[in-house]
Amino acid sequence: MENTEQIWQDYHAKLFGFIRGRVGDSTVADDILQEVFLKIYAKIDTLKESSKIQSWIYQITRNAIIDHYRTHKKLQGLPESLSMPEKDSTDQARQEMSRCLRPMINSLPDHIRETVILSEIEGLKQKEVAVKQELSVPGVKKRIQRGRSMMKEIMLKCCQFEFDHQGKMIEYDSKDSCCDHC
Repeated sequence: MENTEQIWQDYHAKLFGFIRGRVGDSTVADDILQEVFLKIYAKIDTLKESSKIQSWIYQITRNAIIDHYRTHKKLQGLPESLSMPEKDSTDQARQEMSRCLRPMINSLPDHIRETVILSEIEGLKQKEVAVKQELSVPGVKKRIQRGRSMMKEIMLKCCQFEFDHQGKMIEYDSKDSCCDHC
């Protein structure tokens, strides 16, 4: 687990800009930033996977901004940027990742690949896939689950993902090792 001094060095400027863009006042942004780092310091031991530290820190930051607006209620509501991430980065990340999915699917074993394509790409119901492939519905379900699991492994080897509070991917970064599928 990273220590809080290293986290401060790595994220201080980024978080300040992130907060400043949402509250509009440097003094308020600085106060919120201090609260964020107090929470990070107090709860760093609760982070189970250090690979998720960036999304964890940004979630704490978003919550601190929301708390600020709740305690300083004015006639204006929360900025829309807090409730939904910017569409541009989300849409762009999804489009970029979608180009990698087909080569990843093609790398699956034949029997699993065919089932995944019929179900996930062509949109057939599992019962329809079972009839088409002359399999049982539980057999099709197992192949789909196995295919999804294999795809997840492939994707996690290639990239690190950041998700919003609804579980939607908002950003990804390629890992150091080059992905053979993209």
